[in-house]
Amino acid sequence: MADKIDYIEFPSSNRAVTSAFFQAAFGWGITSYGPDYDGLNDAGIDGGVDQSAGKVAATTAILRTDDLDGAEQRVIAAGGVITQPQFDFPGGRRFHFREPGGNELAVYVARE
Repeated sequence: MADKIDYIEFPSSNRAVTSAFFQAAFGWGITSYGPDYDGLNDAGIDGGVDQSAGKVAATTAILRTDDLDGAEQRVIAAGGVITQPQFDFPGGRRFHFREPGGNELAVYVARE
C-alpha cells in the first residue's frame, strides 16, 4: 500500500460543541470515544475532534502506511522535521512531522 491520507483530526477547545456543529451543518455522524475525543462518520474521510491536553495545534492530515519506520526515514530524507516521535495510540502507532513549507502532518500504522 502506498502512503495515503486516511484521517483528518480537528483540535477543539470544546469537543461537544465542535462535533455538534459538524453534525448540524453537514450531517456527519459522531462516535464518542470518551470525554476528549469524538470520531467523525460519513464525512468523506475518517476523522476526529480532539480536545485532549495533547491535541494537535491545527487541523492535521494523517497518512496511513504499512511501514512506519520506512515512512519516517523518507520524511527525514525529504527534508521533514519530526515534531513528535513515534508513540502508541489506541488505533496503532504514529509520529508527527513538519514538512519544509510549515504544515504539520502525522503518519500511522494500524494496530494488527
